[in-house]
Amino acid sequence: MAISSLTPRETEILELVVQGMYNKEIAHHLGIKYSTVKNHLTVIFRKLGVTSRTQAALYAVQHKEDRRAF
Repeated sequence: MAISSLTPRETEILELVVQGMYNKEIAHHLGIKYSTVKNHLTVIFRKLGVTSRTQAALYAVQHKEDRRAF
């Protein structure tokens, strides 16, 4: 799949991962639970076909033309 398949919230979380934020920081920044961030990342990984936040961030940077909110 592609970044364009991500929801706006998933895109927002991926953007924060690209910026180097940890899950707890993302949760605090967005006002959501830590577990919700983890759930979103699991879905993001599946949609992008990656297995880690580093791979997801790298994918996002390499496919920046597909990004809607970055």
